[in-house]
Amino acid sequence: MRKIVVFASLLAGPAVATLEPALLAENPAFNQDPRAVRVKNFFEKNGCPLSKLASQFVREADANALDWRLLPSITFIESSGGKYYQNNNVFGWNSCRTRFTSVRAGLHLVASTLGNSTLYRDKTTDAILRTYNPSADYAYRVKSIMQQMVMN
Repeated sequence: MRKIVVFASLLAGPAVATLEPALLAENPAFNQDPRAVRVKNFFEKNGCPLSKLASQFVREADANALDWRLLPSITFIESSGGKYYQNNNVFGWNSCRTRFTSVRAGLHLVASTLGNSTLYRDKTTDAILRTYNPSADYAYRVKSIMQQMVMN
């Protein structure tokens, strides 16, 4: 029995999200959504490579009942908006140990987890952030970026 468990664990590999083709398709309505424009402008102003995924951030936030500014703000704190990261993990998820097949796959998994996991579901943004990273100033830092997105 032990050999089977070891063998099975070798086949399992890292946990990654798979994206539905519909999630990858660009939607002109999202590209013109004022929220996506604000995310894109914020990222471009700060030289962030994730600007090209602005509409994807909004789409994932809407699909998972999250504040549209939360996901891009976390990536700004964790990876400078996609400037510095490893394993396609721009969210610092699992202390950057989780490997994603793509940045989009990581975005999809993190958004889905924050919106639907019993650990995060039905929590305020402050409570989500305290669970995500209990560091004393983390929520303040992320919310500061969220506020800057509204002002741009």
